[in-house]
Amino acid sequence: MKFKKVMLTLAIAIMLPLSAYAKKSDITIPENFPKKYDKNYVEAIVPVYKSVSKEPVVMVALDMLVGTNGEFSRNAILGNNLSNRPMKVEFKNLSEIKEDYANFDALGWKKGKELTIYVNAKHRTAPPGALAALLSHEALHQDEYNSIAEETYAWTMEASVWCEILRIFPESADDKLSPLVNRENNLKKMFEKGNYSDKYIKKEVRGNKGYQGLPQTSPGFESL
Repeated sequence: MKFKKVMLTLAIAIMLPLSAYAKKSDITIPENFPKKYDKNYVEAIVPVYKSVSKEPVVMVALDMLVGTNGEFSRNAILGNNLSNRPMKVEFKNLSEIKEDYANFDALGWKKGKELTIYVNAKHRTAPPGALAALLSHEALHQDEYNSIAEETYAWTMEASVWCEILRIFPESADDKLSPLVNRENNLKKMFEKGNYSDKYIKKEVRGNKGYQGLPQTSPGFESL
């Protein structure tokens, strides 16, 4: 009888840690996530995107690119890029890199073989759909070269993806106070004004002070 009691006590001792110390998810779902992305859904996609970012908004943004023109960019961020490694996506005060970058919305960075997309920290609470459009742009920058042609293509991609996001998740544009939503809406207007071409986007890129001094073309982007 004593033997049975000892075995029972041992069994309970072994079982307790499994239940008492089970890891609980600390994922919080913001109100501006599309309804599809509830806690269970987001937890399910963590394994797909954890090599890129631990931020739920980044994971949801990348997942929203599935089935859009931005799927190429999603795949690039997941590792199908010139480095053959997943890119990292981080929110950052860009002035810490260089004061001139303080007002940039995002910045592609290459260090050795590692590619990182730094997103301005002010966009941390932006709707994931707007972030998805921005990431579709930044994922196209995969080396140390840049050009007017490359930026024109990337801006046009961003505008195109934003239009698609709004057809699938129209609530993505609800936050009128979001600087990133305002950026995407401005790109959308230029895209639509040019009959869904880069006509007016190209003019905006050429006049952008941040791009002064860029060459006309870069590897992979040889024509305007």
